[in-house]
Formats: sequence, structure tokens, C-alpha cells
Amino acid sequence: MTDLKRRLGRSNLRVSALGLGCWPIGGAVFRDGRPRGYSGADDAESLRAIAAAVDLGVTLFDTADAYGAGHSERLLGRALAGHPEVAVATKFGNTIDEETRQLTGVDTSPAYVRRAVNASLRRLNRDRIDFYQLHTPDAVGERAAELVTTLEELVADGLIGWYGVSATGPGQVEALAGPHLAVVQVEMNVLDGAPATAEAAEELDLGVLCRSPLAMGVLGGRHDATTRLPPEDVRAQQLGWLRWFDRGTPTPEVLRRLDAVRGVLTSRGRSLAQGALAWIWADSPRAVPLPGFRTVAHVQDTAAAMRHGPLTPEEHDEVERLLGRPARQ
Repeated sequence: MTDLKRRLGRSNLRVSALGLGCWPIGGAVFRDGRPRGYSGADDAESLRAIAAAVDLGVTLFDTADAYGAGHSERLLGRALAGHPEVAVATKFGNTIDEETRQLTGVDTSPAYVRRAVNASLRRLNRDRIDFYQLHTPDAVGERAAELVTTLEELVADGLIGWYGVSATGPGQVEALAGPHLAVVQVEMNVLDGAPATAEAAEELDLGVLCRSPLAMGVLGGRHDATTRLPPEDVRAQQLGWLRWFDRGTPTPEVLRRLDAVRGVLTSRGRSLAQGALAWIWADSPRAVPLPGFRTVAHVQDTAAAMRHGPLTPEEHDEVERLLGRPARQ
């Protein structure tokens, strides 16, 4: 396996260029009675998949207390026992009810953040969280300075190493620009391109963690126009931000754009998922994609992308041309 590493911003921590996102293994979770988790999770297979990922050189896992209302963190804590060398990033901001698996609201007050970090530490079975990320940036507003103070106190207390924000715009990143802000999590994949938030990361020397690098599975090659995901799967819900699926089926426009670049992404022996990840690495030297997973097979496919490495500059430019985007200057 190629030793493909990335530095996570000012933390100077070097991790595998591929991380793994742990939303899918969290299983069922609900907000206002509507599903917000993936279907098909199996705990035993999830634990095997995490172990396989570590064996294949993955040294970063990204989760959240909201994933399965704590269940994803608990699985990760079990699987990574004895692996302190593996970095863990988790998120806070949503209030949860673990027994009913409900997301019950949003809270970024200092008292709640302290309760949340200690609860995550217990579930993860760790003394310190490497990267603690705000999951609900829109909830910050005037509380940003207060939140930075709280996060810096958690660093001083040794409960977290660094912090970050799962952002939708540059302003949300800059609002939390304290001394130990190290990462920004952005939505980034070959179909949608790089967001403006990634430019803010460059200016602030932050690592870029890429959520939805496979467009929630579309770029994994497992879904097409015949796909009908079950109603208990979040991808079958009608949500404003969920643009890759329509009631559990990839949209025609998404499939059209995918077909346009499939040949380039799968050239030189890459799977579709490996090509999609290779585009991200070619687009940004700071980017660490976080593809989701549920099975050992998912992990084996995506981890092998590190062996292939980034697209060449010519391949990257061809993808941009086919998708009607300007080539990199």
C-alpha cells in the first residue's frame, strides 16, 4: 500500500490521505420521527470493517455523537481499543437521546459542550479526542467567541487536541478561528467540485476533511436508476440538502454527470470509487476524503485508492472539461 499521507493543518498531525466516515455504521437515528441514518448496518460487520481498515493503513476515523445517537462512537471505541495511533474526529452540537435514538435539538452552550465531550470520550473509550468538530455551525451566531473560549479550555484540560467545524460557508470557519482550530469539514466530491470553504482553509492553514466524497454512495458504483432505497434510509427522505437522490433513487442529472466522467475515473485500473477519491487528492493537497462504509468490501475498495494515488493533472483537467468547469490555473 502506498504511504499516502496528509498533514491536518496547523496540528501538524499526519494521517492517511484516506479517512473513513462513520455515519453509515451508526444505523438508525431519527429527528422529529423521520429517519436520519443509513439502513443495512450490522454491528459485527462494522467492527470487522474497522479492523480491516486499520490493517490497510487507515489512521483517521470521523464520527459524531449524532450518528446512531451515540452508537457509531461506541462501535468505534470498541474497534479501536489498543490503537492509540489512530486519530479520531467526532462532532458535537446536536442533543441526543441514546435510548430512543432521537436527535432532540441543538445546543452549543459551554455547559452542554462540556457534557457532550465527556459523553463522547466515554463512548469512544478514549482519554482525548484528536479533533472535536462543531456539527451545527448555523447555531453559533453571536456565540462564536464564547464557543472558541470553551474549546480552547477543553484543549488546555487535555480533553481534545484540536477542534474544527463542519461548515457550509467560509464565514462559519472564520468565526471559529481560534489558536487550535485545525480542520474544516466540507462537502466535496467530483460531481459537485470544491467549495469556496476550501479556500478559507488554505488561508487559515487548516486541514480539509471531505464529507460525502462518494455522494452518499452514488460514486461507489452501487446505485443506478433501478435503485430503490428503503424508507428507513436517510437517502430516501425528501431533504433540502440531499441533492443526489430523489426518494431513494439517484437523480437523472447526477447519473448523467457521472456517466460523462466514468471513463476517466475508472482508467488505469481504478474502480469508480477509487477514481472519485483520486479526483479529490488531485484537486487539493490538503484534502482527506471520508467515504462512508458498512462492510469489509467497502473498506477494501476505498483503501486501495491509496495505492493508485491522485489523478494526473491531465486527467483532472479532463474531468473538469467534461463537467463544464474551468481547468485549474
